Amino acid sequence: MTLIKSISGIRGTIGGNPDDGLNPLAIVKFVAAYATFIRKNAQTTSNKIVVGRDARISGPMVKHIVLGTLTGMGFDVVDLDLATTPTTELAVAMEKACGGIILTASHNPKQWNALKLLNEKGEFLNAAEGQEVLDTAASEEFIFADVNHLGKVIADASYLQKHIESVLNLALVDVEAIKAAGFRVAIDAVNSVGGIVIPELLYALGVKEIFKLHCAPHGNFSHNPEPLPENLTEISELMTQAKADVGFVVDPDVDRLAIVCENGEMFGEEYTLVAVSDYVLSHTPGNTVSNLSSSRALRDVTLAHGGQYNAAAVGEVNVVAKMKETNTVIGGEGNGGIIYPDSHYGRDALVGIALFLTHLAKKKMKVSELRATYPPYFISKQKVELTPDINVDAILEKVKEKFSQHDITDIDGVKIDFPDKWVHLRKSNTEPIIRIYSEAHTMREAEELGSELIAIINEMCK
Repeated sequence: MTLIKSISGIRGTIGGNPDDGLNPLAIVKFVAAYATFIRKNAQTTSNKIVVGRDARISGPMVKHIVLGTLTGMGFDVVDLDLATTPTTELAVAMEKACGGIILTASHNPKQWNALKLLNEKGEFLNAAEGQEVLDTAASEEFIFADVNHLGKVIADASYLQKHIESVLNLALVDVEAIKAAGFRVAIDAVNSVGGIVIPELLYALGVKEIFKLHCAPHGNFSHNPEPLPENLTEISELMTQAKADVGFVVDPDVDRLAIVCENGEMFGEEYTLVAVSDYVLSHTPGNTVSNLSSSRALRDVTLAHGGQYNAAAVGEVNVVAKMKETNTVIGGEGNGGIIYPDSHYGRDALVGIALFLTHLAKKKMKVSELRATYPPYFISKQKVELTPDINVDAILEKVKEKFSQHDITDIDGVKIDFPDKWVHLRKSNTEPIIRIYSEAHTMREAEELGSELIAIINEMCK
């Protein structure tokens, strides 16, 4: 059993003893600590906290414990039940709530779940705020409400539709252009909440025909839920069989978007943000932000539009902070995460789909043709499994010393920039691994660079 406590939330496998795994006792402790934090720090007089969940099997169990704990702490809870991560974020703002909790382990397999914690803006807690919650949980310094001050649960299943309506109302979403294009769209929702909301969004956008894969939200994920090429062979085959124009794949909580070309080839998860940014920048010139592990292609496209590109540490909260600091018109992460401030400061696959379809409709190109217009880069994503005796910080310091003659960025792990390629090493916030991302103009070069760093790390670990 595993329990990981980080700025990305409280994430773990279901079950285990009280100190090992995301079990009922652990859930109560962390939710009570979060409620204590909100009571102390929220900049609002609201007493409401919003809760939404993805469709994983443990969702109902976790939700009932979270609702009971929050009401036991004296808060009223707006229970969205099945809702995407961006839907829950929007609901916090629309409800003028003092916070929100999303019950999702994102791309992790079905045995995982997590508590993702939001502030009153519907944005993730920053590192210092997250640490305050963890410290409160460790000290168990929280007080439950007496019987006269218990909260209540307010069920509200309307927010998926409200989310769709908010997307349709974005100035750069052109429903008439999409409708006129007569798109045939394939989707893979990996048996989670995307299977409910993505078809409804596509119909509302005027898509001509939809081909559904794994849209029943039962939580028994039909394949590894991370939207990477090796997990998407079924939709690749469906594209050519159905003669679809474009394919969309989302993760279980629908904040990441992968795109599939009409010929079944992957558009490239990194290029989701690149393409959508190209469209947004062509209408609203400005700056962009992505994280250190994202493709240089966004930088190239931004400069071509006369804007400035900045890199942030990995993690949505870090990207959002850099976006606000640099007055960014669009940003996100190379894992298919689109953050569009005109909607809200959170990764949102619904926004990404609507903007991409508008872009495609106006370009009057095939998806593969559109992809060919962007700078060609290839990213290799590898990892090193961690054992308790590995000192990650010491390893990263040795790597910095070894490559000190190159451009080094160390705000999040170690990134080494070469003239024509880069490699980024960092400890994962969500898994016990070191992630090694490398990019070059060919996949072979990228993989070789990543493998070279893996070999160096293995040698250092001896």
